[in-house]
Amino acid sequence: MSRICAICGKAPQTGNHIVRHGLAKYKGGIGLHTTAVTRRRFLPNLKRVHALVDGTPRTIYACAACIKAGRVTKAPVRKVPAAAEA
Repeated sequence: MSRICAICGKAPQTGNHIVRHGLAKYKGGIGLHTTAVTRRRFLPNLKRVHALVDGTPRTIYACAACIKAGRVTKAPVRKVPAAAEA
């Protein structure tokens, strides 16, 4: 499974984790100094949802922002026949 939203196409992005040491100047120090820069990934908040895709219920991965915005049409809950219970 690739980590891409099926609705908006949101995908992982890259960035940096920056480590700073020292005391800030306004606190009486000589300022913050960068001591390490590490690459990192920002992953989208994907959820597995049962949605209607072209009129048929399918399981897709959609980001939470699309679900909250109402861009995902949820599939109806299937009813179990009474004969299958007995």
